[in-house]
Amino acid sequence: MDRDSLIKRAQSLTEALPYIREFSGKTLVIKFGGSAMIEENLKDSFALDVVLLKYVGMNPVIVHGGGPEISLWLERLGKKSRFVNGLRVTDPESMKIIEMVLVGLINKEIVNLLNQHGGQAVGLSGKDGKLIIARKISPQGSDDKGERIDLGMVGEVESVNPRIVEVLDEGRFIPVISPVAVSSKGETFNVNADMVADHIACALKAEKLIVMTDVAGVLDGNSELIPTLSGEKARELFSSGPIKGGMMPKLSSCLHALENGVKKVHIIDGRISHSLLLEIFTDTGVGTVIL
Repeated sequence: MDRDSLIKRAQSLTEALPYIREFSGKTLVIKFGGSAMIEENLKDSFALDVVLLKYVGMNPVIVHGGGPEISLWLERLGKKSRFVNGLRVTDPESMKIIEMVLVGLINKEIVNLLNQHGGQAVGLSGKDGKLIIARKISPQGSDDKGERIDLGMVGEVESVNPRIVEVLDEGRFIPVISPVAVSSKGETFNVNADMVADHIACALKAEKLIVMTDVAGVLDGNSELIPTLSGEKARELFSSGPIKGGMMPKLSSCLHALENGVKKVHIIDGRISHSLLLEIFTDTGVGTVIL
């Protein structure tokens, strides 16, 4: 490597110093999903980013989804996936499959990946340590008869007990959380991962909530990226029409987080290698920051 290249690398490190200083000791909740969970090079860059954040003194907490993998396994077992407002309709049989895929397969793959890249990751679901108590979500959307649709075993977060996550942070572990929760009566619920990440971030009083997606960020009516967005403007986008499908629960969760103590929310393009480092350690970032 020539000297100019070495100097540029050194400059990149020094440019990151103010951000490392600002966020050292702070909690960053990262919702991991989309292509970053599928493509091998993106999975590796994600794991390296998270481990680096831990080594420089930050406390990354991972909440993962798993929609494509769940759909694949449901299809293999002869069950068709159906979504309403970005939420998966979940019958009792599907709930068992979803829990096996999220907690038994995906969660452990992420934990292993982080550990192979030098981290100390520990897998959790909402059932562990009574981390997430959920209740059945209200009916959504409308069917052909104009009636609201019962989503089945889909829950919404009722409360979060962050103690188990705090203990892991104190022990220099990286918590990896599956969005499976339990009700006060012991019922198992499938909870949207964006909602879980939002409530975990609020309970931990996180400095940032970072949501990884398969789009450039929040887009306007012309499909152009909005780099910086106020909460008020984000609400206007809901009513004016550009926010649709899977972005609806994402943006809704982001706004809830901002209203409940999280300082900044980032919706970033997880299709870009090392998107976490680019978003946290540079001025321009790779997505939308909501203030």
